[in-house]
Order: sequence, then C-alpha cells, then structure tokens
Amino acid sequence: MTRWIPFADRAALPLLKLLAAVNHLLLLAFALTLAVAVERANAESAACTGKDMLAELRHSDPTKYAAVEAEAAKVANGEGLLWKIEKADAQPSWLFGTMHVTDPRVTTLTSAAQAAYDASGTVVIETTEVLDQQKMMASIMQKPELMMFTDQTTLASLLPAGEADFVNKALEKRGIPPTSVAKMKPWVITTMLSLPACELQRKAGGAPVLDAKLAQDAIAGGKRLEGLETAVEQMEAMASLPIEFHIRGLIDTLKIGDRMDDVIETMVVLYTQGEIGTVWPLLRSVLPSGENDVMFEKAMITARNHTMAKRAGPIVDAGGAFIAVGAMHLPGPEGLVELLRKAGYTVSRAD
Repeated sequence: MTRWIPFADRAALPLLKLLAAVNHLLLLAFALTLAVAVERANAESAACTGKDMLAELRHSDPTKYAAVEAEAAKVANGEGLLWKIEKADAQPSWLFGTMHVTDPRVTTLTSAAQAAYDASGTVVIETTEVLDQQKMMASIMQKPELMMFTDQTTLASLLPAGEADFVNKALEKRGIPPTSVAKMKPWVITTMLSLPACELQRKAGGAPVLDAKLAQDAIAGGKRLEGLETAVEQMEAMASLPIEFHIRGLIDTLKIGDRMDDVIETMVVLYTQGEIGTVWPLLRSVLPSGENDVMFEKAMITARNHTMAKRAGPIVDAGGAFIAVGAMHLPGPEGLVELLRKAGYTVSRAD
C-alpha cells in the first residue's frame, strides 16, 4: 500500500483547503505563536523531508492521476503565476500569484516575474501590516476574540468526546504544553502545526516569505507599497467559519502528523510549475467536497477575491503596479484573473 492511501483515510479536505489558502505570513507573525513555532523548530530535525503526492499518485494510481489532470485542465486560468493587466491610457500592471513560505524555490522569481517587478513603480501585497508587527498587534488586539477565547471557553471544552486525551498527548509530543494554547482559537494552533520543521527554522532565522520579501525589496528600491486588505479583515474571514470546522481541522492536522510535510511539498511543486488549477482537483481526489468545503471557499477565497479586485481597480488604473497575492486567488470563474476581465481590463498570461 502506498503512503497516499493512509493519508486519504485520515485527512479531511477542509483541513487541506485551510492550509492552501491561509496566510502564514500573517498568522506566524504573532509573538506567542512564533515562540511556540520556534520551540518546535529547535526540537525537530530541520531537514525538509516532504514527498510530492501528485508524483506518488502518478505511479500508484494512473487512472486517478489522469482524472485529476483532466479536471485541472478545465479550471479557468488554472495555469500560470504571472498575468499582464492592460487598460487604455495606462501603463500595464501585473498580477502575480505567491505562496506564503520561505522555500527558496518559491522566493526566487522567474526571469519574467522579476522583469515585471523591476519595471513596476508600485508593489501591492495582501496586507502591508505584516511588515510592522507592533502596529499589527495593536490593531488585532482591538479584537482579541479573533485569536483567543475571551469568555469561559477553552479548547478542551470544545473537543468531541474521546478526542481530548489524543489532542493533549499529540500536542505534548510536539513540545506544546496544552495549557499554553488552551485559550487559543483552534485555527491558530493548526497553522503553527502545519508547517514543516525546515520551514519553521528558516522563519526563526529571519527568512521572509515571498510576500514579505517582495514588500521589503519594494521599500529598499524606493517603490510605492500598497495593501488590499487589513490583518483584521483576514482574521475576520477565518473567524467567520464555524468553530466545528476549525476543531476538526486541528484534530486532523494532529492525526496526519509528518504527512503534513508531504502536503506542503506537493503545493510547492505545483506552485513552481505554475499548476495552480491542479490543487483543488488533487485535494478532491483525496476526499469528496461537502458543505464545509463550499463554506470555506466562499469565506476565504471567493469573498476576498471580490474585495481584492475592487480595491485593485484604482491601483491598476494608475498603471505600473505589481500586484502579488496568494496564488489560490487567481484561478476559477470568480478568481482575480476573471474578475479583473469582467471589470473591463485585458488580462493575459505573461509567463
């Protein structure tokens, strides 16, 4: 039996969608979360050991692999990371898909993306607040309920019967005392558990994720820096999902264990190949979609796409912008590529 099969038996599609769309750049900036993450990084091997699950599937189940490829081919704008945005009487702008990790395969731009970035006068990321952690924390602490339970609720009080002992032991095994995260919202814990030790160690050493690197280079190069969202807006979108969704995601993350490294590796490989449209078909081949799947896409992908497209409009109209957002926001009928076309812009693949 291949490693793919037990993973399919134990994982949950909503968990993988959470991992694919969540902004690690934002979440791991919080002091408490990062402190625990650094403890994990120091306690574990820093070697990157993840395997490409799509490559495994190609060999273990060619029929299912072919089905994934066929479904991916139908995804609108599912290939490519760099898109040129054009409008009469304005300099071209660029839309670029990112991945919120420090992996050098991700943070090293292709020649086409680098040329577009160098030619731009304005750089746009999801939220600029991540570059000033003190300011961001001050903003977020105005709504502490987004990250923490502010009433009598604790993580343990929400765990299904029979799961509390497993969760506590699993957290302790990872060097996280359950009492230290008892008041954290489960999605915060899930996020810090989802990254491989090698990624955590790079973060602890100060390596920036791609979005932050683009922003830092923009400032150093004298470019104008803009954001499309606020940190609070991103967290409100996450917090809008039912607590049951987040509890299940935490439990599944703990059950998956080291296999999570394979999820990250698979996403990095698909990202570097520009095969963003393959992500959802691959995940759907693991488990079928459900109500939580639809709910998650609406809150964390679709609704934010519309917000981003609306706010990007004036920036594109001014011309010469390099807009960098999570790559999962690009494809699909309500992805940013299609939304910008519907707004009257000419958008064409440029990589």
